Amino acid sequence: MRAARTPARAFIATAFRTAVAPRGGALARLDASELAAPVMRRCLDEAGLPDEALDEVVLSNALGGGGNPARLALLRAELPERIPGLTIDRQCCGGLDAVILAARLIESGAAQAVLAGGAESWSRRPIRLRVDPDGGPPTPYEQPPFAPWPERDPPMHEAAEALARRLGLTRAEQDAWTRRSHHAALAERARLRDEIVSIPEAPLEADPYARRLTPRLLARARPLNGPDGTVTAANAAPAADGAAFVLVTAERLLTRLRVARPVRVLAGASRGGPPELPGLAPVAAIEAVLAEIGARPADLAAAEIMEAYAAQAIACQRGARIDPSIVNRGGGALARGHPIGASGAVLAVRLTHELRRSGGGTGVAAIAAAGGVGTALALEA
Repeated sequence: MRAARTPARAFIATAFRTAVAPRGGALARLDASELAAPVMRRCLDEAGLPDEALDEVVLSNALGGGGNPARLALLRAELPERIPGLTIDRQCCGGLDAVILAARLIESGAAQAVLAGGAESWSRRPIRLRVDPDGGPPTPYEQPPFAPWPERDPPMHEAAEALARRLGLTRAEQDAWTRRSHHAALAERARLRDEIVSIPEAPLEADPYARRLTPRLLARARPLNGPDGTVTAANAAPAADGAAFVLVTAERLLTRLRVARPVRVLAGASRGGPPELPGLAPVAAIEAVLAEIGARPADLAAAEIMEAYAAQAIACQRGARIDPSIVNRGGGALARGHPIGASGAVLAVRLTHELRRSGGGTGVAAIAAAGGVGTALALEA
């Protein structure tokens, strides 16, 4: 009988992203593959990994028109044509799921080096039409169904409002989180340049959306769910364009690379929950990865929690009992924007750089997706 094989260890060698820009802004003329390709090239070039040593590209995309954007992006990046490319879609969670899938390919021995991440062009997303089988005109739609029951499949801003009501979150609390996110993004702007790839066609060295918010400005923001609502246009992340990737490799490959501080992938988990309250699902995913690595929330050195809405971020931070002072130290999606399929990968890039900067330790990234799904990733530097 063949002896059981010890799983290989997976490491993030390099991690980069574009700036994130609200739709219709600086990145609006670039499609997802054009956003992805220069970031993919930077990950490989910075590590010194020959293109021929790359086994796979896993790319998350949620708003594209089908096809295989991963394949399109790797060809645009002039990577070897033998690499097939895999596109995945778990909506907002997909970018983090891509990193977890890459790590599992490494751990299983199926690959030695994988580029994983996400790319989204909200500005250039296709117009969605549903065909009438009876020959009538096509019906446009903005959002596909995420649950079979309409009463349990609300628009995301309504789901965020329901979450705020359930947890008793006030508008003031959500606005305070939002202001903190913008303040952190502005304060750390110079440092964040180290992780941003400027694209020649649309040169950006920083996320352009972050601004100096005051309580008075936040108070003027329009509620999204009626005059008594607490979720506003300010404490919700804007739709955005962007791309982010990490190079995940086997441990034995690191000796061949120019990587001073590789970051180990410790664990990843996805969990489902009530589809009408997607913001709660990451809590179970965070608890799962912490249990797998035998850690407590107090053991974490850094955390990156998605800020699609301030209410969601607060729910995850409090539900998982994470010290708020270690969350989103460089700002979050409220101060950047939300490029759906890329947002989880942006978190992975941010967490990698935060752990390196902090001198090491364990960190967690977590994100929710429509339909009641949450994904979490644990890293160690």
